[in-house]
Amino acid sequence: MRVIGIDPGLRNLGWGIIDVAGSRLSHVANGTCTSDGKADLASRLLSLHSQLTEVFRTYSPDLAAVEQTFVNKDAVATLKLGQARGIAMLVPAQAGLSVGEYLPNAVKKAVVGVGHADKRQIDHMVRLQLPGVQIAGPDAADALAIAICHAHHCQSAGHLSRAIQRASA
Repeated sequence: MRVIGIDPGLRNLGWGIIDVAGSRLSHVANGTCTSDGKADLASRLLSLHSQLTEVFRTYSPDLAAVEQTFVNKDAVATLKLGQARGIAMLVPAQAGLSVGEYLPNAVKKAVVGVGHADKRQIDHMVRLQLPGVQIAGPDAADALAIAICHAHHCQSAGHLSRAIQRASA
């Protein structure tokens, strides 16, 4: 199963793709879709959409996950981030995928073991879980962490449903 994690952002939208075979995770690709901060909002969103769509065309993920955003004190920035998050959810939906959503603390807990890890700790743990990975930057590291979190969540859900099926048989 191929999983894409997406870390939404209007300037930098990180993405990371892993393959999952049983409990084994392997790195496929990662990167950052960027938009020109001087362009109008519609053009920036279109650019992010086009770039992320190309990632989907190139790597054909089976599952997708996006980090949930939090509301901060700057309402305008929160609204713009929400629009970038809409692109991060639209592209997988256009590819026919449902989208898992995870709070930042849930991603950190799944990858690092604690919910208040910093970016350096996330990067370190992603490198440990995906040996030899070359990470394109902090947004891509966060996206890989989201993909890892989703893979763990899907594996746990699969184990639970199989156990329930065995118990009811």
